[in-house]
Parts: sequence; C-alpha cells; structure tokens
Amino acid sequence: MENVDPGEITKFALLADTWWDKDGDCKPLHDLNPCRGAFITQRAQIAGARVLDVGCGGGILSEYLAAAGAEVTGIDANKDLIEVARLHAAGANLDIRYECTNIENFAAGSDNRFDIVTCMELLEHVPAPKAMVDECARRLSAKGDIFFSTINRTLKAYALAVLGAEYLLRLLPRGTHDYASFIKPSELARWGRQAGLEAPEFRGMSYNPLTGYAKLCDDVSVNFIAHLAARN
Repeated sequence: MENVDPGEITKFALLADTWWDKDGDCKPLHDLNPCRGAFITQRAQIAGARVLDVGCGGGILSEYLAAAGAEVTGIDANKDLIEVARLHAAGANLDIRYECTNIENFAAGSDNRFDIVTCMELLEHVPAPKAMVDECARRLSAKGDIFFSTINRTLKAYALAVLGAEYLLRLLPRGTHDYASFIKPSELARWGRQAGLEAPEFRGMSYNPLTGYAKLCDDVSVNFIAHLAARN
C-alpha cells in the first residue's frame, strides 16, 4: 500500500506555481530552511555525502544541501512539485537528481543506500507516519544520519500552527495542517528505535512570523527537528 494521501497531493500541487516565491504561501518554508539546514550541517558531513531528500517538494532543502556539496536525490509523489524542482535547480546550475515517486516505490537495494536521509514536514501529511520512518531507515547506509522535522501534537502547536498561521495571520492556506496528524517527539523516538535507529536528538524551531526569523531552541512544543542515527 502506498503511503500517500491523494488529498494532500492535490493540496500541495496548488502551491507549485508560487513554491519559490519567498513572500508567497511557502514563505514559512523558506524562512525555516536555513534553520533546518544548519541543524543538519552541524551534525553530519555534507560535502561529498549521498543525500536522499524524501518529500522534497519544490526542492528548497535539496538545493541548500546540494549547494553545500552533497550529491542529492530528491523524491516526491507530486509531479507538479518535481517539475518545479527540476526547473529551479537547472536555473540555479545545481546538479540534483529528482524523481516523481513515493518512497515505497523508490529502489532500496544495497547500491542505493544514502549517507543522509532527510524527511522535512512530511510525517504529518501521510496516512502512516511510522511506516514512513521505517521506509526512510531502509534507505540509510550502515552509519548514516537521518533527519525529520514535523509539528508536535500540543495545544500550543494547534494555537500557533493552525489557528495562528492559517486563520489569523494567513501565512499558510487554510487546511494545510490537521492537528490529529501532529506527532509527539516520544512517538518519533519510539518509531525510530523500532526501525533500528538510535541516539535521538530533538531541537525546537522558533519562528517569528512578523520578522520571518527562525532559530533553533530547546522548546519542542511546536515545530521540532530530530536527528537519529543508524546502528552499527
């Protein structure tokens, strides 16, 4: 069974035309990207690494990592966003391999493992997030690093990420997030252990929508990013 919600595919396809508009509907993603990128580059060797960006969308993180010297493959089930990613990478003169596929159909042979796997803002948009963690772990090399970012299932997150961002400030289209699909760090840590991953580290990401400034912090009650590692 493919771990894809057709409604989510349709929802994000509507953002394709403005994906790289840093003042458009995807502005929060652009604002958060340096924060996410810094977390990753501080914990893994990027230059020369083989990276798989799962749910890459229009390629915001893929381009960040490619510019830092990684050999990046980006996959997404949304053909409109993959086309946007390909065109933008070509315009930026970045050599990134993009495939329109879901992770279940992406080959996971011994010759197709990655030093780093990233899965940003995707777990809360798929029907089976634990299965997504499992599939991401299967694509990781023996001593690889894996990174997830998502939203905590707390009342504070509902107030800020749904009511505030979608309804009051209109930073995101209404219906972008479903509170019931948010994920607690403890759940992600448990799924990671069950997938053979260890040493989970969680950091919060605070975001000021008025200034567009994002930074890492100790508060994981809303947005958070996680680093897990493959066991030997």
